Amino acid sequence: MKYTVIDRGDSLSKELAGRFHALAAERKFIRSDKEPEIVISIGGDGTLLQAFHKHIDRHEQVAFVGIHTGHLGFFADWKKDELDTLVQIMAEEKPNIVRYPLAEIEVETSTGITKYIAVNEATIKGVDGTVVSQININDELFEMFRGDGIVISTPSGSTAYNKSVGGAIVHPYIEALQIAEIASINNRVFRTLGSSVLLPKHHHCEIFSRKEQRLVLTIDHLNILIKDLRSVRCRVSNQKISFARYRPFPFWNRVREAFLDV
Repeated sequence: MKYTVIDRGDSLSKELAGRFHALAAERKFIRSDKEPEIVISIGGDGTLLQAFHKHIDRHEQVAFVGIHTGHLGFFADWKKDELDTLVQIMAEEKPNIVRYPLAEIEVETSTGITKYIAVNEATIKGVDGTVVSQININDELFEMFRGDGIVISTPSGSTAYNKSVGGAIVHPYIEALQIAEIASINNRVFRTLGSSVLLPKHHHCEIFSRKEQRLVLTIDHLNILIKDLRSVRCRVSNQKISFARYRPFPFWNRVREAFLDV
């Protein structure tokens, strides 16, 4: 088995990465930083997002395993004191590969169209003030938006920024996108639904800039300043992210532990 390790860069994560390499060598794993089959992420959920984008061109050949250095996250199955157990199971058992949907984001500016893939979400926020945008669903006007911003989330990202602005938690097996508003303003000109919207895989949405405005587009951990946005087109991607599950950890258990357990 070919593997690589990506760590958060802090002292604990580096120490755990070194420990994993030592244990993997004992089990005759092959370290391959360029063409791994399994990517081990050590740190937090943000570390795994970076790991995915680093290996985005090989998404069909790579599966991810998360080791969390704090509390268990939504992408991490393993804690920092479970390295020995993880490596033993990886050597002796085949993982269950689960695949979760991603978002495809097309950004059009005066210079052309750039495509991105998001694991969690894409957000649009204003730099200097209120965001003014038109939202279309399937090429028809849905609403005129005025407010702090818009979140487009995948099911995996529904527990992140989306949840904090009142969006629904969606199981990651459901192939959908969610549109959620950030502090919308309603008046005679701008009327918004006031709740999040779920779009199935065969639907798409477009967000058009409706004034001269500087915007920050965030794709997972990547922040992009845009001065001349024309539109952002979002749909469920044909690509998926794969996770190697070496033990069961149901999604709703993760939700309970993250938000309800004391």
